Amino acid sequence: MTMSAPLQINESSESSPAVQPMLVRSAAVLGAGTMGSRIAAHLANCGIPVLLLDVVPEGETKARSRLASAAVDALLKSRPAAFYESAAARLVTPGNFEDDLPRLAGCDWVVEAVTEDLAVKQALLTRVLPHIGPGAILTTNTSGLPIAKIAASLGDALTASGRKRWFGTHFFNPPRYMRLLEVIPTADSDPAVIAGFTAFADRILGKEVVLAHDTPNFIANRIGLANMLAALTLMQRQGLTVEEVDALTGTAIGWPRTGTFRLADMVGIDVMAHVASNFKEESAGAAAISLLQAMLERRWLGDKTGQGFYKKGRDANGQEQRLALDVATMEYRPLAKAKIPSLEMAKNAASLSERLKLLLAGDPNKEKAAAYLWPLLGNVWNYTADRIGEVADDIASIDRAICSGFNWELGPFAMWDAAGVAGTVARCRELGLPVSKRVEELLAAGFESWYSTDGAACFSPVTGRMEPIAANPGHARVKDFRIAKGERRGVVRKNSGASLVDLGDGIGCLELHSPKSAIGGDVVSLVGSVLASGSEAVRNFRGFVIASDQENFSVGANLMQLLLAMQEGDWDDVSMAIRGFQQMTAAIKFCPRPVVVAPFGMCLGGGAEVTLHAAARQVHAELYIGLVEAGVGLIPGGGGTKEMSLRAHDMAMAFAPPEPRDPASKFAQSGEYAAALKRAMETIALAKVSTSAAEARGLGLLTPADRVTRNRERLLLDAKAQAVFLAEQGYVSPVPRTQIPVAGLAALPMLETGVYLMGEAGFASEHDQLVARKAAYILCGGRLTAGTLVSEQYFLDLEREAFLSLCGERKTQERIAFTLKTGKPLRN
Repeated sequence: MTMSAPLQINESSESSPAVQPMLVRSAAVLGAGTMGSRIAAHLANCGIPVLLLDVVPEGETKARSRLASAAVDALLKSRPAAFYESAAARLVTPGNFEDDLPRLAGCDWVVEAVTEDLAVKQALLTRVLPHIGPGAILTTNTSGLPIAKIAASLGDALTASGRKRWFGTHFFNPPRYMRLLEVIPTADSDPAVIAGFTAFADRILGKEVVLAHDTPNFIANRIGLANMLAALTLMQRQGLTVEEVDALTGTAIGWPRTGTFRLADMVGIDVMAHVASNFKEESAGAAAISLLQAMLERRWLGDKTGQGFYKKGRDANGQEQRLALDVATMEYRPLAKAKIPSLEMAKNAASLSERLKLLLAGDPNKEKAAAYLWPLLGNVWNYTADRIGEVADDIASIDRAICSGFNWELGPFAMWDAAGVAGTVARCRELGLPVSKRVEELLAAGFESWYSTDGAACFSPVTGRMEPIAANPGHARVKDFRIAKGERRGVVRKNSGASLVDLGDGIGCLELHSPKSAIGGDVVSLVGSVLASGSEAVRNFRGFVIASDQENFSVGANLMQLLLAMQEGDWDDVSMAIRGFQQMTAAIKFCPRPVVVAPFGMCLGGGAEVTLHAAARQVHAELYIGLVEAGVGLIPGGGGTKEMSLRAHDMAMAFAPPEPRDPASKFAQSGEYAAALKRAMETIALAKVSTSAAEARGLGLLTPADRVTRNRERLLLDAKAQAVFLAEQGYVSPVPRTQIPVAGLAALPMLETGVYLMGEAGFASEHDQLVARKAAYILCGGRLTAGTLVSEQYFLDLEREAFLSLCGERKTQERIAFTLKTGKPLRN
């Protein structure tokens, strides 16, 4: 794949940070191990040329940079992918510590990322310092070693000027996907340098930057790993299984669905053991640490060695099965689903606060969930409260570090508020659990929660008051605008699936908030009516953003609604639903005001169709977008197939524009048009999903003009800034196209032959082929003579007809039902 256009970064006045980001024209990473190589890959993702250095293998005379070169090769094969797209690897230059240290003089940032060994880090840094340019910054990437201790042995080699530009950086692995970056200044670090680097990491690297104190394990690992050790200790004490603990410490309490031990396998048992060795409170988790050491001795390191707390095995019939570790016997046994009735009941609660209160309401003497969660949560809450001032100055920083480093829905203090501080403290005392003096200070000051009601302030044990939380310029979510303030009206309209929210400056936000991010009739109704040319919203706003605060932008259309209508034979309702979806996407495209879509995460099916129709797209770098309808036996029926056909036409026109007097048939029969249609066909028929925004361009789902934001927290305001820009430039909406020359019979047989060959090779079932032929028919404009002129509505009519016919297919209904039940596609 060729390198696509560079990712563009908005620098609008509203979304720009208050501090100018540090300029990094080139960087160097010292150490090509797992962490170092992935840091280098992410720098390359961000368009920064990077020098990746490692040792010269003993006795090597020719391939002296072999270790770094091998690391780049491994990055290209890694899963999940380290690069946004493989072409980014060209920005990583392998080298070695013997021959290439002089090249460091041209680097603006040098980050040391060798093994977590104090002596090794100090020895390498001593060699490196003489080669670093006078204006460059030098950081050490470590998960827990004190920064001051690393620098202590460097002596005069680290000059007074150099000490101003020396500090710690703790990336979480893998750096591309994990949002947290802990920055650890020293007493000598220049605050202006720290501020410039923080702005760079925020805007350019897309990181959630948290300033941490120089204490062992900093913030996230200090608290997160202490909690994991507590979870393991409690499991041993109460005789629970790893499956039960993972069920209790997963999404039910707002923690990752991996639970504690699946996450431990992903992180690596060796990493856990290393971080645990830095704890002062080792005695509190002595049994847990002993277990980790036993696993280390057996090389049960988790995913990297194929077994840890879980592993894959085979049953007596040779069928693959998952096994779980019995920590009492240190033997593996077949996985058993956790059966905890109170946990199953709590999953039905509408909010995390309700789930927590339900789980903690049980009697610890009778209910397994309450017996486990009271000491576990009591420990993490009070342990974290005791760390205020030690790992960070304020509770908001601690919560941000835990949420972005361990993917918790709420940080410890916000979670404590959700469960009720006063009530849980009283219960902890009843159960004989420790209570932090910090929470006693909170209650004594007359407060019953760590955060103010509006979330704008948090309690400070130093002042005994609620102190304002410093706003990060350019960061915002839709929830921040839902309450009216000043001239903003807050929520203007809403239903169960979407809301119109006033973002200020004349920009309205259509927020998608339906269950599981599905697009159903409620979303279609509100979006279509708001963006209609004669609507009150169009008169009152000068532009719109379509966005969401949910985990994903949209997983597609509401398949359950569709399946029910299909099973009941309500074909008129199905036809009306398709027509309504098409009318909504048309309203987006032809709205008199500019509509900017801000997709992120999964943007599938109907979500991708919404994205395709916007005036502009401001997308998150981690965008997994695709027209995946073929996976459930359908074609994109909301205008998606039509838009892909138009994009193929426009791409061919751009590559090989016809002469003014050429007949339309000449262009329609061109090889460029056929090639563009073939790419569109593959994107739809193979249900391709991008692994990044960069890759989405190669699939034809984004254009070179679409802009990319790397920091998820900046996406909304970047999209708003683009809407403002378009409005101020005098945006004029397009009009429906009526003179589109179709490829027709000049390309359709070629596409159909490709479908046939896929079937003959065993890559496509009969139903796959049926769906693909329908898509090909629409893309080519049917069996018309090449160059026949048609309208957009013509394509929409073909879509609706094909979609309806596929809805009537038994195999399509089977696919939809299977996907709804399992979340996976069915090949039938």
